[in-house]
Amino acid sequence: MQKTLSSKRHRVLINFLIKQRENVGMTQVELADIIGEYQSFVARLESGQRRVDVVEFLKLSDVLKFDASVFIQDLSLIDD
Repeated sequence: MQKTLSSKRHRVLINFLIKQRENVGMTQVELADIIGEYQSFVARLESGQRRVDVVEFLKLSDVLKFDASVFIQDLSLIDD
């Protein structure tokens, strides 16, 4: 299995999360405060330096107002 941090799916996920954050009008600092993390956590996530685990992804879907199951389904259609 290949590394996932630099995979196409990971890049699509990160770009999606950034756009969703921007669409709801939230800064990295604001998102970090809501999820109980530091801004540097969000920055590392958005720069692709760290993975998003399932629990974090579900929390992000709540905060950023998107349907996690629909996104995962769409993501599964992307070839790595």
